[in-house]
Amino acid sequence: MIGIKSSRSEPPDPDPDHKKLALKAFKKVGLHEDEDVKFLLKGSKLKKVKSSTWKKERRMKLQEDGLSIWCESRNKSPTFSVMDIRDVQEGHQSEVMKKHGGSFSEEQCFTIVFMGSRTNLDLVAGSEEEGRRWVQGLKKLLRRVETMSQQEKIEHLIHQHLQKVDKNNDNKISFKEVKNLLKMINLKVNDDYINSLFQQCDKSKTNKLEEHEIEEFCKLLMQRPELEKIFERFSGENQWLTVGEMENFLKEQKEMITKESSLSILQKYGLNDNAKQNHLLTQDGFMMYLLSSEGDVFNSNHDQVYQDMTQPLSHYFISTSHNTYLMEDQLGGPSSTEAYIRALLRGCRCVELDCWEGPNGEPIIYHGYTLTSKILFKDVITTIRDYAFTVSPYPVILSLENHCGLEQQIVMARHLKGILGDMLVTATIDGKVPKELPSPEKLKRKILIKGKKFKNSEPGAEQQEETADDYEDENVKNEKKSKKKLTRVLSDLVIYCQSTHFQSFDQTWSKQAAYETSSFSETKAKKLIAENGFSFVIHNTLQLSKVYPLGSRVDSSNFNPQEMWNGGCQLVALNFQKPGTEMDLNKGKFRQNGRSGYILKPSFMRDRSIEFDPLRPVAGTGLNRKQLTIDVISAQQLPKVNKDKKNSIVDPLVRVEVHGVPDDNAMKKTGHVENNGFNPVWNEVLRFTISVPDLALIRFVVEDYDTASSNDFIGQFTLPFTSVKEGYRHIHLLSRDAASLSPATLFVRIRMKDI
Repeated sequence: MIGIKSSRSEPPDPDPDHKKLALKAFKKVGLHEDEDVKFLLKGSKLKKVKSSTWKKERRMKLQEDGLSIWCESRNKSPTFSVMDIRDVQEGHQSEVMKKHGGSFSEEQCFTIVFMGSRTNLDLVAGSEEEGRRWVQGLKKLLRRVETMSQQEKIEHLIHQHLQKVDKNNDNKISFKEVKNLLKMINLKVNDDYINSLFQQCDKSKTNKLEEHEIEEFCKLLMQRPELEKIFERFSGENQWLTVGEMENFLKEQKEMITKESSLSILQKYGLNDNAKQNHLLTQDGFMMYLLSSEGDVFNSNHDQVYQDMTQPLSHYFISTSHNTYLMEDQLGGPSSTEAYIRALLRGCRCVELDCWEGPNGEPIIYHGYTLTSKILFKDVITTIRDYAFTVSPYPVILSLENHCGLEQQIVMARHLKGILGDMLVTATIDGKVPKELPSPEKLKRKILIKGKKFKNSEPGAEQQEETADDYEDENVKNEKKSKKKLTRVLSDLVIYCQSTHFQSFDQTWSKQAAYETSSFSETKAKKLIAENGFSFVIHNTLQLSKVYPLGSRVDSSNFNPQEMWNGGCQLVALNFQKPGTEMDLNKGKFRQNGRSGYILKPSFMRDRSIEFDPLRPVAGTGLNRKQLTIDVISAQQLPKVNKDKKNSIVDPLVRVEVHGVPDDNAMKKTGHVENNGFNPVWNEVLRFTISVPDLALIRFVVEDYDTASSNDFIGQFTLPFTSVKEGYRHIHLLSRDAASLSPATLFVRIRMKDI
């Protein structure tokens, strides 16, 4: 979370009598008396494991602030925040531990899994007791982070910085140290202003701020005048909001309100017993409410599965990964089962397996004819079994690119059946040829195979052998032109997703084969949408369509998925390992419906009697014009872009993008605020007209303005227009690789009206 000078040596451990500032931050975490956490504070030597030959001792310890961990390293940032940890896995769960941790007992081994794209930390403790202490201590800290309010995170952040600027550990802050603190928190103001704040707090007149004076200084620093104005507008001259006044505010927020709901907010965010007993909300409590999930721009009702899950699979957009096995680029990067874990934990429901002949009779997975590393097919299937339904109970589709001979195809089929067991769909649900695909609800906790099948082998029909020759991967276009043989045991596992070469929309409707699935390159899909968009949308009411990136994208870059969703394509395959706008859109799209990986298409894309053309929407076919007005008010605690330069302070601006049908695509931005990433204020209004709101995504981006070169990315958040809440809202920003930038937020006011 915070940049620290590069150093392999352990940070200086100040005398216990001079830790008041650090202890202040730690007490806010509330675990300073816990025995496991105390153990972490002492630190210990752990073995860091990367391979069979790379196992090196590294000292690790929890820092005095209670939420950052120092790890001996050659890296520039040897310290990481507990807030950056997604999970702590015990034993031999990670790919590295499965391969190289076998010589250590499971109780000694644990893996720290990070948010975003940072690689795992695989560690071995010196004893089983030590391993247990680390796992238990880290999990306790993780649980505490989950319950921390935004205000607590901000206060903790400032106390961490205070600890760093207090170079002589006297627990007092001089004027010079205050100036350094402001640079650290991304703020540059003139000396007169800093001096006036300093003098206001220096009640002891010692030219140094002591403990209670530091608290006062922090409080002044964190004032939110823009929130104070809103509070005063609804509270009048009082220093609190009554139940009635809270109801008035919630009406403006377009919230569903009752006296009970207003009362519950006052109880939940009342900061003292007096306020709770008298049903009053103070200004600080009001700020806490607006910074909570209830004041978020994203509709929290959409954190649950709220859509109808009983319709055919073809009626849903399905989160889909391309070349899932890759961690980096498509030419020489590593393949890893960890990439499958990451995709599945992000709600992905369709993963790709490029299967090739391997040594010792075992099929392998890698990017054919490249230098990417290879992993065993059976290891990938085991990983999928273990993680398929961790975040979503709805079906997972395995998209097989089969380049194996008959013998290893038989091995593939044996592994699929043996490892997946009852999870694997091996026959139609009712034993009949389906007229439409089954629903996500009917296929809960089931795994489907997408692949080639013998011709004329509809479920329940007689099968006859044929061959398969249609591959998505451009690297194998020059593979033997002769058709590859397909073995019956593998063919028999393909039930609802039979890979079929697309010929025409007319042929699709003459066959009415719901179980057939076609794959399209991004270029082909774009062409079909441009030339015959409404026919493609209707085609996609019956069958699944998969769209994949061009093979020329060797850096694993992505196409714009929005264009493909506009055409009703369900399986829009992206390189999950490549951060950027396209993956932001994908994450934003599938943020709703409980992150289940399935999004019900709008009604006009499911009804075959409606001819929805994404290029030319008309009344009665999805057209439903809205005006979206966004007041960009302020931002809070933006991170530094260049952490290595102490004096580098951001000049932030906000860009708002609308992604939808071509008519709706738009971008507008504010001016930039100079030298202030801590509490910049814009108060600018951006307006958009949205014609097909059911397909639109809204992307908020914060950038560091640069006159000489392109602006630097600071943070973003993307969500469906249909999940946007009106009123005064905070937007909790994400990093480039989708990790939380907490406590960084944008504060906006959102209004919508029909046109």
